[in-house]
Amino acid sequence: MKSYWGKAFRLSALALLPVLCLNLGKPAISVHATEETKKALQEAKDKLNNTKDQLSDTQDQLEEKKDDIGNLHKEKTVLESKLNDLNEQLAEVSSNLEDLEGQIEVKEEEISTTQDELAAAISTRDEQYAAMKKRVQFIYEKQGFMLLDMLTDVGGFADFLNQSDYVAALSAYDRKMLEQYKETCVNIDAKEKALQTEKAELDECKDQVEAEQSRVSGLVTETNGSISQYKQNISTAEEEAKDIEEQARAYESQVEEQNKDVKALEAKLAEEIRLSKLAAKSKWRNISEVSFAEGDRYLLANLIYCEAGGEPYEGKVAVGAVVINRVLSSVYPDTVVGVIYQSGQFSPVGSGRLALALANGSATESCYQAADAAMGGATNVGNCVYFRTPIPGLSGINIGGHVFY
Repeated sequence: MKSYWGKAFRLSALALLPVLCLNLGKPAISVHATEETKKALQEAKDKLNNTKDQLSDTQDQLEEKKDDIGNLHKEKTVLESKLNDLNEQLAEVSSNLEDLEGQIEVKEEEISTTQDELAAAISTRDEQYAAMKKRVQFIYEKQGFMLLDMLTDVGGFADFLNQSDYVAALSAYDRKMLEQYKETCVNIDAKEKALQTEKAELDECKDQVEAEQSRVSGLVTETNGSISQYKQNISTAEEEAKDIEEQARAYESQVEEQNKDVKALEAKLAEEIRLSKLAAKSKWRNISEVSFAEGDRYLLANLIYCEAGGEPYEGKVAVGAVVINRVLSSVYPDTVVGVIYQSGQFSPVGSGRLALALANGSATESCYQAADAAMGGATNVGNCVYFRTPIPGLSGINIGGHVFY
């Protein structure tokens, strides 16, 4: 029997195409159209909310990144100020080092001059000492001869006294000069030691200044490196901020487009609800006025299978009753085929599930029983012409996994 009905329907489907085309001129409202619209609207709202959440997260990330960039700029500014101070310190230390080197150079020249003076004084002392030594030795060795010579050569006692005074004065001069040169040598030696001490102090100070110069120079190098790293970090953060901004703009664009989709779906749903209310107020035929075509039972049973195959028997009857209610309403197509195949109304039609079910004869015995009951005028949903899975705020008759309204 099922095979016969399947073949009969397939043969009659082509013949019914003109009827379908004629019925397209009637108001395009169906239960499943509204159900699909509501489902699409809910999905669009969920998608929109999700995108808004992503946009909010991205904006938070952008603000955090901007804060990071601001902090990096502040730290970079602090380092640049520190670098300026270090450069000033380095310039001051370098200037001090240059002064010290000049002082050391002058001190070394003074030491060299003092050493030359000391050497000259020592040479003069040695020469004077040698000359005096020779005179003393000569006088000591030749004193008898000299005395005799002085006595024989003098013209008188006065001349003798004059020569004696000369010898005594010469000896005194030698002693005086010797003492003077000794004192000079002592002074020069002391001066040299003092200069050496001063030079040693300058050398020590120079070492300290060079160490300070090296330390400050190292800090300058380190700070320059830190500033370069901060510049790199800022550049990287700015690039990341650009990426985040682009992502935020993309989300904003998505939100704008999705808002348009939501508004369009809301407008579509509002129109469908308006037409639904219009249908409720329009003229309805009695079931006795309907003439069912051959194959309507097979078609309706397979649609029930696709829409409510997993529902209890009452749910199957309710789906069948909704289709028949639309056939009875004056604002819908007036045939089962016209209602089911009205463009964009039932998702199993668009997805190909109904065609597959018809080809395979998938409808169960309970689906046929529900179709027979609905076609006989039985309804457990009153004049409802819509059904869908329940959503918050939608009231109606709940049967199985659907709400009918």
